[in-house]
This record gives sequence, C-alpha cells and structure tokens, in this order.
Amino acid sequence: MVMKYVCDAPDGATWFRIETEGEAEAESALMRHAVDKYFKRFQQIAKDAYRPSTSLASFEREIGLKDHLARAMPIFLTLRADDGAGLATAMVPPEARGEANVRCIIVGPGNSDPYTKNAPAISALARHFGVELRREACYPYA
Repeated sequence: MVMKYVCDAPDGATWFRIETEGEAEAESALMRHAVDKYFKRFQQIAKDAYRPSTSLASFEREIGLKDHLARAMPIFLTLRADDGAGLATAMVPPEARGEANVRCIIVGPGNSDPYTKNAPAISALARHFGVELRREACYPYA
C-alpha cells in the first residue's frame, strides 16, 4: 500500500493522504480508532452527490467520479514516524476550505491527544494547508 505524500514534519515524520477504503481500514487497525467509518461515510455522501454528464462515455464518468471524490470528501491524513509507526490521524475539510459540515479532527493512537507529542508536526500540516489546526478545535476529546 503506497499512500500519497503530503508534507514533511519535524523529527523525520511525514504526513500522507489516505485515499482508499483499504488505507482507511489499515489506519484504523494500526491506530485503534474508527477513521475507516468516517472515510466510508463521507465517501458515500460524495458518491451520492456525483452527477456525471450524460454525454460522457462510461469510463469518462469513472474518471470524473474519482476527481469529484478528491474534491468533495474531507481530506484524511496519517502522520508516520520515519520507521512507519503511526503517530496521528487527521480529517480536514475538502481542500482545507473550512466547509461548515466538516469539522477538523486530529487524534492519536486509541483516540489519544496527538498534540502532546506531535504539536510541531500538526503545525507543519497547518502551514501546508494554510489553516489553523488548534487543539481546542480539532481534538474532539479535550
């Protein structure tokens, strides 16, 4: 499984984008939380909202669907240490636009507070997207 690189973080950590159900399921198993449930829910909402042009060939509709999902779904991310260990999982609004119906959520293993050990890495992600990712707004169990 090869995830898409997003940005570097301090101490050799790296943010990657979770783009498939398989990646979301692997992240849930590794991190002991339910990101796959949220990934699947938002993916279904985005699929239901997709309206391809009737003039497109079937294969073109599938290409359009993939692009639509990338734009419409929240962005799911994983923070990995240089040895591949899972450090945090994040969900940010599509294109980090601050969609009203999508809350930023960032959690550590077992839904622990990721800011305790990974605040500099979360700041790197915030800079990458040009948004604020404050603990009070993003950690749901504070």
